[in-house]
Amino acid sequence: MTNLEQEQGFSLEQPKADIATSNAAWQPFVTGPDIELSVNAAAIAAYRWDIATDTLIWSQNASEVLDCNTAELNTGKSFSTFLDSENMTSRFDAVMNSKARDQGKGVPFHIEYQFKPDGRTGIRTMWLEDTGRWHAEEDGRPCRVHGTVRRADARHQQDQTLNFVGASDALTGAITRARMTDLLSESIANSLREHSSCGFAIAAIANLGVINEAYGFDIADEVIAQIARRLKQVMRSGDVIARYSGSKFGFVLNNCTPHDLEKAGERLLTVVRDNVIETSKGPVWAILSLGAVSIPESTQDTAAAIAQAEEALNEARSRPADACVIYRHSEARHIKQTLNARCANEIVHCLKEGTFKLAFQPVIDAKNGNVIMHEALLRMIDQTGEIIPAGHLIPIAEHIGLIRLIDRCVVQMAVTTLHTYPDATLSVNISIISATDERWNRQLLDLLSADSAIAKRIVVEITESVAFSNEDVTREFIAQLQAIGCRVAVDDFGAGYTSFRNVRGLNIDMIKLDGTFCRNLKESAEARFYAKCLIDLGKHFNMKTIAEWVESPEDAAVLRELGIDYLQGHFLGEVSIEAPWQTKTSPSFALTDASPADAWNDPAIEVPVAETPATEPIIESAPTPKPEADYSFEDGLSKLRATLALLESTPAEAA
Repeated sequence: MTNLEQEQGFSLEQPKADIATSNAAWQPFVTGPDIELSVNAAAIAAYRWDIATDTLIWSQNASEVLDCNTAELNTGKSFSTFLDSENMTSRFDAVMNSKARDQGKGVPFHIEYQFKPDGRTGIRTMWLEDTGRWHAEEDGRPCRVHGTVRRADARHQQDQTLNFVGASDALTGAITRARMTDLLSESIANSLREHSSCGFAIAAIANLGVINEAYGFDIADEVIAQIARRLKQVMRSGDVIARYSGSKFGFVLNNCTPHDLEKAGERLLTVVRDNVIETSKGPVWAILSLGAVSIPESTQDTAAAIAQAEEALNEARSRPADACVIYRHSEARHIKQTLNARCANEIVHCLKEGTFKLAFQPVIDAKNGNVIMHEALLRMIDQTGEIIPAGHLIPIAEHIGLIRLIDRCVVQMAVTTLHTYPDATLSVNISIISATDERWNRQLLDLLSADSAIAKRIVVEITESVAFSNEDVTREFIAQLQAIGCRVAVDDFGAGYTSFRNVRGLNIDMIKLDGTFCRNLKESAEARFYAKCLIDLGKHFNMKTIAEWVESPEDAAVLRELGIDYLQGHFLGEVSIEAPWQTKTSPSFALTDASPADAWNDPAIEVPVAETPATEPIIESAPTPKPEADYSFEDGLSKLRATLALLESTPAEAA
């Protein structure tokens, strides 16, 4: 018996009389005039395959349709020798491996495969569309097949073209991100099955924004297309490049060890770095930043692999030159991500449940001790009712993109407070993100402009780094605030950006001296000098000056002597969640014997003042360290751990 007989459990031997009988039964189908006209018109060849005898009978036009002598195709076995070895399926597979059952009308199938008219070793190929229905014997096994084949070269080519267009980027010819994701999943599955490694990388054109600005978007597109061609040239056969996004490319690297991944990353960077790119407007130099992840060493999940490559890319982009960074697991990063997720949940919970509250600290007139306004400070109320400072949430909220919601909440609460207490005046802080985001600061302006009487009792504080980092946007924002009646103060003034040019360019109402210049003034001549310069700078431009973090009577006395307008700090008034406006007349800061403000008039306190220079200096940067109260992101992380422990537990996993 043949191999086919052994596999299928039937004999190909059949008495000639039986074959003749089968042919006779088939002749009406083969030679019927109407059928013949129909199949010829449609360029369709009909067949019958008797599985038990492996006999394959064709219609008379089959030789013309298949472009070969069908006498050589009189059995299923002989027909299989004309099929391309790369076919994913065949008629035999569609019938013999079908899971369907014949319920009496046969089981339909529809497949496509490549057929070689000159045999498997021939050059010519054609695509055939094979449609039919198989019938089973009583035991359920297929016994015969009736069907048709027709050439589908043109349609197959059209389908391939449409698939290519749908799965490729028009500018670069690389595959799309969606297709890349599918191939990455396949590569991960293969690596797990074969116990091998693969890699995934994302590269970004680090200076594309500069190219856009200098040459225009059309030249930037030329650069993207040429970089794609260069990257393709140095990729191994079997690896894949995709247009991940506007300035990013994705790479699926099969059979790639961690060592190979590092070499591949450097190769991709080098092919872009080492030569300029010729464009229609002249040569352009471009550089890449690349982040990669080794699989399955780091992860076995497609989405996680993409996220980890993005993390590595972010680190690469933070470096001064082009760089390739391979993702490495970091416990500290995992803790930070988990904490960020918890923080995001807590912020949203506080916003929804209204557990964000305002606390108030008085700002004192340095001349007479009267309270001229209060700074509104953000607080949280935990489930036990305890008031928790929320200042350390601000840098984290900025980092995870929720600060705009907090800013809007603070402004809304401030406006509500001012409506409730007609004699109150408040200062509120606006983050750098909200202040420089025109869409969001428009929302804040709408809230503040609803009532002009309310707007006049609000001082909007923006940090010095905001005011002078994007002067055009900030200048417009300040002008709009002042147009509706608000006053504007620059917070942390003198911390590193201050100069005459900066201050002259913005029409600011007040400046709040950075707290580092308002402490230990009696002991430090340098601190007094800086404070004096900043106060004089404010007076020169007709701006009121506020000293914050005033913690001792000595510091208050020195600042008063230096000419400060207003003072703020725990020495002068604690932060309170309770509204300080009990009557329609704002209480003043009484200069009684029990008041530490008596120190202002105490002759026993020496107030040494540095001599004023002949010309007012330009203060570009103050080399003073950040104070403890000026929270960094890492400081916020440690403080948030304690805060979250007091809040209602909201489990969250790291993104």
